[in-house]
Amino acid sequence: MKTALQLPEWSTLAGTPDTSMPLFACALLIARDDYPALDIARCDAALQTHAHHLRIEVDAIGPTPLKMQAINRHLFEEIGYAGNHDAYYDPRNSYLNRVIERRLGNPIMLAVVQMEVARRLGVALDGISFPGHFLVRLPVDDGMLVMDPFNGGLPLDLEALRARAAPHVEGGPPDDDTLARLLYPATTRTMLMRMLRNLHGSYAQADDWVRAVRCADRLLSLSPDAPDALRDRGLGYLALGHVTGAREDLGQYVVRYPDAADADAVREQLVRIGRARDRAH
Repeated sequence: MKTALQLPEWSTLAGTPDTSMPLFACALLIARDDYPALDIARCDAALQTHAHHLRIEVDAIGPTPLKMQAINRHLFEEIGYAGNHDAYYDPRNSYLNRVIERRLGNPIMLAVVQMEVARRLGVALDGISFPGHFLVRLPVDDGMLVMDPFNGGLPLDLEALRARAAPHVEGGPPDDDTLARLLYPATTRTMLMRMLRNLHGSYAQADDWVRAVRCADRLLSLSPDAPDALRDRGLGYLALGHVTGAREDLGQYVVRYPDAADADAVREQLVRIGRARDRAH
């Protein structure tokens, strides 16, 4: 009998090794922040149904790349999971329960669906925290098969990968060594932090500072030494008028990261906070 899926507690994640961190459960943990009545069992059952539909077909296929081809065909063509090109920054694209319900998502959340279904079928995929769009990779005998879940699991050759990386890499298209580093597997913690940064960006852009601060706080739960999360939480507190919290976070930021590119700007912000406090008194 299958054991019911349990979500971890946020307070335990900072000390949890990456290799022990369950990606699917942690992605649902992020979703539960905005969907407290989240039906965990329903999400689990949905992906189990996808895997069950494929099991006989996939088990009968020998080569792993062909197994992956069958999985992609079912997910992206038959079921209809797709990248939300029209509303890329919609927060629903970053919540796994909504991605499963709507069959729409951003690259990393579609990668989670793809990776989890493949895992349940015995096919091990790695996530790639590639610049621009998140990708996945399937290890094969002579290297790797890199795929784009945001575009139907499209396979990408080396030249396509270079072209995609070029706008994000100093000096133009990356050489072989740089590209190899960009294709290194992402840890679960790295993936979860990328999900939260996506959400923070969406909420900050919409001036939804309560949720933006929550995302920064969750980032610090995963990685207490994440400088951007400490800064972003402080700036979010400031936008909410929580001056004490802002002063504490931003003050810690400039003390702990004095050489950060924006450290001077944050110091100026702290000076303005101090002046405002003095005027108030």
